[in-house]
Amino acid sequence: MVVRMNLEKLKEKLRKYKKEDIMITDHAQIQAYIRGINLEEVKNNIINPEKLVYYKEQESKKSNEEKYDCYFAYAEDFYQRYIIITNGKLIIVTIISINRRWQHLVEKGK
Repeated sequence: MVVRMNLEKLKEKLRKYKKEDIMITDHAQIQAYIRGINLEEVKNNIINPEKLVYYKEQESKKSNEEKYDCYFAYAEDFYQRYIIITNGKLIIVTIISINRRWQHLVEKGK
């Protein structure tokens, strides 16, 4: 069973990580390269999650992990979406850049 925490609690949790605690999978690195996303900016978004506007918890494969689908807004019609896993370290498994209104996604997810 997934227990949902509020957005501010997730932001607090992310702020506790340091850049050296963040690992980015090869898959996510390739996605970032293809989409022109700066990996340093991605790490900064994690440790300073002011742009985090919405998240959904996902089932993780291991009991000692938590998995989140996170949305970082840059403007009304541009955001980045990261799938992250926490298990002591923070692993970014997916990085997506989306150019469309993100607010409707938040409304649909509630």
